[in-house]
Amino acid sequence: MSTREVTTTSVGIVGGGPAGLMLSHLLARRGIDSVVVDHRTREEIERTVRAGILEADSVRLLSETGVSDRVLSDGDRHGGTYLAFGGELHHIDFQELAGASVWLYPQTEVFVDLADARAAAGGDVRFGVGDTAVHDITGERPSIRFTGADGTAHEVRCRYLVGADGSHSLCRHAIPPTAIRQYRKEYPFAWFGILCEAPRSAPELIYNHSDRGFALISQRTETTQRMYFQCDPDEDVDAWSDEAIWSELQARVGANGHELTEGPITGKSVLRFRSNVVEPMRYGSMVLAGDAAHTVPPTGAKGLNLALADVRVLAETLDRALAGDDAALDEYSRRALDRVWRSQHFSYWMTSMLHRHDGADDFDLRRQVAELRSVVRSTAGATYLAEAYTGWPSG
Repeated sequence: MSTREVTTTSVGIVGGGPAGLMLSHLLARRGIDSVVVDHRTREEIERTVRAGILEADSVRLLSETGVSDRVLSDGDRHGGTYLAFGGELHHIDFQELAGASVWLYPQTEVFVDLADARAAAGGDVRFGVGDTAVHDITGERPSIRFTGADGTAHEVRCRYLVGADGSHSLCRHAIPPTAIRQYRKEYPFAWFGILCEAPRSAPELIYNHSDRGFALISQRTETTQRMYFQCDPDEDVDAWSDEAIWSELQARVGANGHELTEGPITGKSVLRFRSNVVEPMRYGSMVLAGDAAHTVPPTGAKGLNLALADVRVLAETLDRALAGDDAALDEYSRRALDRVWRSQHFSYWMTSMLHRHDGADDFDLRRQVAELRSVVRSTAGATYLAEAYTGWPSG
């Protein structure tokens, strides 16, 4: 029988994405040691293209805890967003309505900032591991077993385990189905996403409703842009030429009086999405955070922000639990889920209001336009959208 190299720590974290790394960072600031493991290499995570709209609280968390000031210097502050429908373009002014902004800052950059911060602080983060499994999750000494990148067998023994390992979470699957309840909703459409080399087509995001379906016009940098249009979940990206993609995008936004600046398309993908919530977010000595516990449609820009909100609360409650208040982790689940369900509602509302649904007739499309018009014509309606989009303050 092969021997394992054993490491003892306070908190073992499965998942080295933004949620796991931010938790490790926040715990370190409280003097709590942790070990983070991830089956992906750092380079693989950095190559994963993700959108990045950060709420005001998320920006504060990154900057005020010393992760990085790049989000402020390199991020693009957006004081509002556009709703395009019924042949018109309408601006929702976040600053005027909610006194807050969001920042366009890709998730990849958030990861780089966090990975660099943990490396600089000497944090124990192990990328590229294999055969990961969690053990004794109901006991007082749970563990993570894995094979290191060099082939060495390892075991991390800890007091508490955290599953921050994404929507296909092995930690979540280690919980008996009878011990948790999962709430799920599948959506009958997806997003066809492109990355292109072109100047910006708008100063802020455009959420576009049309008879042909939804489109989102986003940005990445001054010369690289990210755009999406609603498609079938089984859409074949290779069946679409660059000319056909631009024709479809121009037709959707052109119906509302806007024109896109075109350029070479450097990436194409289909983004499926669903809603999923696990309750409770704790089982024994293990808790879940981020996509391991909940996923939302991307329409409301909540995924990364929810993950960061989770670990902000979790760092505090783990501190109390390690000091002897084990019940604090039940409080974590309750507090986190309150925000999760508010975000689920907002994301569902935005998705339902903007996308063309299967079997939709002219009545349905006209009703959606009326709903959008009610939002932009009502101070209360526009304020709700602004407050939810910029994020409900944690304090």
